[in-house]
Amino acid sequence: MSLLHSWVASANAPDHPFPLNNLPYGVFSLGDDDPRCGVAIGDMILDMRAAEEAGLLGLDSGPLFDVPFWNEVMEEGPSLWAALRAQLQAMLAKDSAAQADLQPLLVPQSAAQMHLPFLVAEYTDFYAGRHHAQNVGTMFRGPENALPPNWLHIPIGYNGRASSVVVSGTPVRRPWGQLKGPNDAAPRFAPCARFDLELEMGAIVGQPSDGPVTVDQADDMIFGYVLLNDWSARDIQAWEYQPLGPFQAKATATSISPWIVTKAALAPFRCATPPREAPLLAHLRDTGPMLYDIDLSVDLAPAGQPATTIARTNYREMYYSAAQQLAHHTTSGCPMTPGDLLGSGTISGPERHQRGSLLELSWGGKEPLTLECGATRSFLEDGDRLTLSGAAHGDGFTIGFGTCTAEILPALENPYAR
Repeated sequence: MSLLHSWVASANAPDHPFPLNNLPYGVFSLGDDDPRCGVAIGDMILDMRAAEEAGLLGLDSGPLFDVPFWNEVMEEGPSLWAALRAQLQAMLAKDSAAQADLQPLLVPQSAAQMHLPFLVAEYTDFYAGRHHAQNVGTMFRGPENALPPNWLHIPIGYNGRASSVVVSGTPVRRPWGQLKGPNDAAPRFAPCARFDLELEMGAIVGQPSDGPVTVDQADDMIFGYVLLNDWSARDIQAWEYQPLGPFQAKATATSISPWIVTKAALAPFRCATPPREAPLLAHLRDTGPMLYDIDLSVDLAPAGQPATTIARTNYREMYYSAAQQLAHHTTSGCPMTPGDLLGSGTISGPERHQRGSLLELSWGGKEPLTLECGATRSFLEDGDRLTLSGAAHGDGFTIGFGTCTAEILPALENPYAR
């Protein structure tokens, strides 16, 4: 596939993240106006509520864009997803007769404030990156016991907090928690000192399930993808995680990028999962290429300093695909709901510069990073600004996600001080 040309001139640059090939979905507002659904095209946003009210969409459905979230579209199912995308591409294509009608409905992205693009129903985060799991396991258990016995057979995950999911640009405050070091006689209550990022992709479930689904059915249920930062309080996690896994260490916030990139837009970039080190059971076996070739990076900028790119990796490094994660989630009969968010788990590659967390990059704090400004980091400090980026590169076009950005705010004063 090559670049599809649009009458929106900025969408035709080969390196622009939002060409006609992409058309990601978001929610935006201008000034004091109410948030509304929009579609990114070049450096503009098409106001979908206004387009629907003007009768320009021609979809065989009731109102979809009278609400400031994309869940109504998700619930309509894959047939409408395809029809909507085809209609948008036709109307925004070069020489389209709809240009005169749509031109007044475009607003510049630079003037818009972005909001969560969908109502997050539930949130599950996985631990499904082979290199990340190997690195973390090696740090704490040695290379011979790095992977738990179940890891090569099922995508391990935990249920997180949907209420903590925030859109890119929302500051994240350093959490308090109960900490206990290996030489401490007793735990203490203090601000997290080992606050970390995790570079992930988020898959958005667009269709419900009632009982187990196959990997192919799960793939059909996925509406699209976002960048995701699973903020992690490593010192809180170290004390709390036995025996039931992460809890408060992962509840502070989960940041996502504001644009949902649809599965259809990513179709040209499908790629296979890595070779299996142990055969998967039949219900989880690969049925074709289920991952995507998406370049990912992490930038860290201390307060008042320029950013340093601290990691570069690719989504194809995952061991389990989102479809396999979703299929596994349903095996117990657990119902899935439109708006459910699945975090991929940290995406790391085999080389040091490909590690998607500071825990790995600094090897647990033993090998601090030196940034371009001269500062060093083992874990995140107050005022640090983290930016996750992602893009797939085609023949003369780019499918981008925008960025997933947040600044670290200092911890509150002791909330329990008398």
